[in-house]
Amino acid sequence: MAAEVVVVGSCMTDLVSLTTQLPKAGETILGHKFFIGFGGKGANQCVQCARLGAKTSLICKVGKDSFGNDYVENLKKNGISTAFIGQTTDAATGTASIIVNSEVKTLFNAAPALPDLDPQFYTHSDIFCCNETEAEILTGIPVGNLEDAEKVGRMLLERGCKLVIVTLGAEGCMMISVEEPIPKHVPAGKVRAVDTTGAGDSFVGALAFYLAYYPKLPMEEMIRNSNCIASVSVQASGTQSSYPYQKDLPQDLF
Repeated sequence: MAAEVVVVGSCMTDLVSLTTQLPKAGETILGHKFFIGFGGKGANQCVQCARLGAKTSLICKVGKDSFGNDYVENLKKNGISTAFIGQTTDAATGTASIIVNSEVKTLFNAAPALPDLDPQFYTHSDIFCCNETEAEILTGIPVGNLEDAEKVGRMLLERGCKLVIVTLGAEGCMMISVEEPIPKHVPAGKVRAVDTTGAGDSFVGALAFYLAYYPKLPMEEMIRNSNCIASVSVQASGTQSSYPYQKDLPQDLF
């Protein structure tokens, strides 16, 4: 049966590498996944059209090689006429090297803390967060003030952490990172606390929200906003029942 949609365009074999960053010129980086897919503007449009129910045909040329053979089979599987697909030994099937930046921030909250925590948790976490009690268990340093928290932060950086946040309850947080090795205090607003149960979880949950939806915000601002949200939670009883909804928070947080 004659095709109702005829597409003239390219077939490309996609060589896809997933990485946590895009390489600079001349840089070698590690990838964590690789797969081969089918692409090309013409073929893509043809496949989508066919999957919507159209009778389609593609006019293109591929190499007489394994990539070309696989592509012809892919088109047939998608119900596309391959009557006008040419294969040649004069050129290879087109390929596209694609690098996908799958950067995802890993936020690790050391709760409950273990004195013999696997070292990989330090090195594999983009952000390492702990409270005063957890900090002492991890490092052996009692945290009673900001200076103690700074000592903890420096020790955790030495263990391979990239960015460390030590939460200090009503005093806010201390942050320190490899990129900014001078500790910074991010204070919390003063409120009348009713129940502090789950406040740390409120903070970490809020921080995860900002990392996902506002990744361009400076880290200090993310922490300040998370402090604000956690401070709302301590003004009501209960754990999850005290966590605020976005509609109930100042809109300048968003």
